[in-house]
Amino acid sequence: MRSLQRALTSFAALFLFAVLLPAQTAPEVSLAVTGDVPTPLTLNATDWAAMPRVSVDVPNADGGKDTYEGVALQEILKKAGIPFGHEMRGKALAGYLIAEAKDGYAVVFSLGELDPDLGAAKIVVADKRDGKPLFAYQGPIRLVVPADKEGARSVRMLEKLEVVKLRK
Repeated sequence: MRSLQRALTSFAALFLFAVLLPAQTAPEVSLAVTGDVPTPLTLNATDWAAMPRVSVDVPNADGGKDTYEGVALQEILKKAGIPFGHEMRGKALAGYLIAEAKDGYAVVFSLGELDPDLGAAKIVVADKRDGKPLFAYQGPIRLVVPADKEGARSVRMLEKLEVVKLRK
């Protein structure tokens, strides 16, 4: 009798978890682009929806792949006024980007490695994984760097991009 009662209690808890979890609203997208940019900005869900979408495949620990979807990092930086292409020369190359998470975790990229004509790193600011919104511990957005062998620069809970120019 006691084991039946435990089983029913466990089933009820799992049922409530399964029913209530999807009802939670995902945090709203908000990404600040600050620092040495001509146009500082904060992207919200409306801005996000209007930007061109891309996707990348990333190998996972199970030997398969995960598909992340979002906005190319270069598109966000272009919107903030960062020059790429022919203008990414001289002083413009003496700069870097700090990508910072809600919990303070931060990583750095050189502006040259982000330029499609130079380093051509394909980096995505993703809001979906395999067609679904990111889990709360990953999002609402995260940086995805598919060319990296390890995921240390794929910043989860991304909230700020800061551009620093060493030569102005």
